[in-house]
Amino acid sequence: MQPTILIGGATGATGSAAAKILLDKGFGVRALAHKEDGRSGQLKALGAEVVVADLLDFRAVRRAFDGIKRAYFVYPMRPGLVQATAHFAQAALEASAEFIVNMSQKTARSDAPSDSAQQHWLAERVFDRAGTPVAHLHPTAFCEWLLYMHKMIRDGRYAVAFQPTGRFAPIAAEDQGAVIAAILADPTGHAGKTYPLTGPVELTPPEIAEIVSNTLGKTVRYETITGEQWVLEVAGQNIPFLTQHIKAIAEMHRDGLMAGTSDFVERITGRAPMTLAEFVDKHRAAWL
Repeated sequence: MQPTILIGGATGATGSAAAKILLDKGFGVRALAHKEDGRSGQLKALGAEVVVADLLDFRAVRRAFDGIKRAYFVYPMRPGLVQATAHFAQAALEASAEFIVNMSQKTARSDAPSDSAQQHWLAERVFDRAGTPVAHLHPTAFCEWLLYMHKMIRDGRYAVAFQPTGRFAPIAAEDQGAVIAAILADPTGHAGKTYPLTGPVELTPPEIAEIVSNTLGKTVRYETITGEQWVLEVAGQNIPFLTQHIKAIAEMHRDGLMAGTSDFVERITGRAPMTLAEFVDKHRAAWL
């Protein structure tokens, strides 16, 4: 029998993608969700066991690990990551889990100016020392950022805090979910690895705007705005933790620290990652 796999953030972009693939492969999935909603209901309809728990509640995380040997950890863009990591790592150790896939970020480093990125680096060190084999994922910026910016793009604007010359290769959450599922389905050879995950092509912000324009058949112009303005426009409110992160990674982007491509998506999943144009075409209804 296939083992039951615990999927954190199961109603989010990467977790839901991984959960659906694993269910299709015949694995049991325990979907860890923050609340019951339409997304958790969809997973339940597909055969997942849905467990509602807060990663900052150690007792709840410990219960979620009952009978679990493999798990995926992801935490939202907000304070509390290292504490949540400690809960997850300890619960995995007590359950004698055999493998964890940890979602980090490409900008995770000890000297990162972003509080979020530095916390991800610390969280990796917690997992490394916690006793359960782990693989860390380092994705660059998600293609899904374009979905968060749907109001701007409908108005013909690709407005970001990034300067025009920096580059990164955007990656779709769907491709990351495929990597997560592949590793959890067969962890052999992945312990102790860190995988930079990127889309197939590095792009500057003006090039991203041009691809969105050409794919949607409408004019979408690149413009530079502050990190504060981006958060206010996208989230509709001031979120200091997110604002600090956006401002800091804009510096890292300018300095070339988000650049580069890798072939790990294809090597691990057997399929090439989605291009930005393919992503926009697939989700075109969001912007039209």
